[in-house]
Amino acid sequence: MKDINVASKVVIDIDNNINEVVKKIELLSYVNPLNIEEEKEKFFKSKYLKDPKFKYPKMDFDRFQLHRELISQPIEYIEDENIRELYEDVIYAYSGLVQCIQTIGTKRKFYYNSLRSFGTPKEQDVENAKFILHFEDEDPSEAQFQPKYSPKETEKLFRDYSKQYDFSYHIKFSKDMSAIAMVLNNFQTLVINEKHTFSDNEIAVLTNHEIGVHMVTTMNGLLHPLKIFSNGFPNYEETQEGLAVFSEYMSNNLTVKRLKELAYRVIAVNSLAKGYSFSETFRMFVNNYDLDRETAFNISVRAHRGGGFTKDYLYLTGLKKIYNYYKSGKDMKPLLRGKIALDYLENIDSLVKNGYAVDSKHITDSYMENKNTNKTVDFILENLK
Repeated sequence: MKDINVASKVVIDIDNNINEVVKKIELLSYVNPLNIEEEKEKFFKSKYLKDPKFKYPKMDFDRFQLHRELISQPIEYIEDENIRELYEDVIYAYSGLVQCIQTIGTKRKFYYNSLRSFGTPKEQDVENAKFILHFEDEDPSEAQFQPKYSPKETEKLFRDYSKQYDFSYHIKFSKDMSAIAMVLNNFQTLVINEKHTFSDNEIAVLTNHEIGVHMVTTMNGLLHPLKIFSNGFPNYEETQEGLAVFSEYMSNNLTVKRLKELAYRVIAVNSLAKGYSFSETFRMFVNNYDLDRETAFNISVRAHRGGGFTKDYLYLTGLKKIYNYYKSGKDMKPLLRGKIALDYLENIDSLVKNGYAVDSKHITDSYMENKNTNKTVDFILENLK
C-alpha cells in the first residue's frame, strides 16, 4: 500500500469507523426464526390455515447509536470522487440494514425495509422463473439425491474439500435455520443445519457454493487495507449469490432441480409483493405447483421470515448476470476480491489505483475449468432474459 498521506488516512479512518458498526450486525443472525420446527408442526396441524408465529433473536445493539455513527462520517473529505460516492452508498446501505434488523418480526415494516435493501423481482424475473419451471427435473430417485450424510459426516466432508484452500474457518451446528448450510461472513463461520441429512448432490453443491465462493470471498476480503471488502459493498448479495450458484454450474453440480428451487424462490418473493400471507404462499406452491408440503414450507419460510425477506430472488438474477459476465470472456478473479458488487467495478478500480485493494489470493477451484456437461442447464441459462 502507498504511504498513508492525509487523503488516504481520511478514507482508512472512515472505513474503520464503519467497520466498528458493521461488525455488530449480521442480518442472517437475526432474521432466521428460532422456532421453525415448532411452528411447522402447528401449521401442519392447522391444515395450513394459521400462519406461523416465528420468534427471532433479540437485537443486542443500540440502533440509534449505530445510525448516528454511520451518518456522521465525514465523507466530504474524501478527495477521489469514485471513492467518495462509494462510501456514501455504503453508509446508506448499512443504515438500511440496521433498519431491517430493528423491524424484524413487524411484518410490513420489515418488508418495506427489505425492499429498500434488496429490491423485488421485476416482471422479467418472474417470467424467467416460470420459464425454468417448464423443464423436467432429474429423476429424484437417482442416488445423488438420496439422504446419506449426517451433519457430523457433512462437517468432515466440508473439511476435506477445504484442504485445497489456504485458510481455516469455524464450523458450528444449528437447528434454528431455514437453510441447510450457510456462511456467517462476520464470524468466518460455516453453519450446518443439524436436523438435515445431506445427499451427495447437496454436498457437492454446498462445498462449491458456501466454501468455494462465500468463504473464499470472505477470506480474500480480509486481506485488503479497507474493511469494506470484507463487510460488503452495497447490493453485494446479488453478485455473491450469482458467483456461488455459478460455481455449482462450473463444477457440473447445477441441476434443473436446483434451478427450479431458485425459480420457486423468485415466485415466493413475488408473492410478498402481491400481499400474500404465509399460508397463501404455502398453498400456492402446494396447489398450483404441486410441491410437497415440506418443500413448500421451507421456501415459504425463506420468503416470509422477518415479515417479508425479499433477498431470495437475487440468486437467479445474480446467476444470469455472472453467467453473462463469464460468457463475455471477462476475468473472474477480480470478482473474488471480497464481498463486492458488479455495479461497483469502476469504484474498485479507483481503490486499486490508490493502493487500497490487492489481488485475490484465494481463487474458486471450480472457476479454473468449465466442467458442466448438462446441456439442459446450458440451454436454460442461455435463454434467460
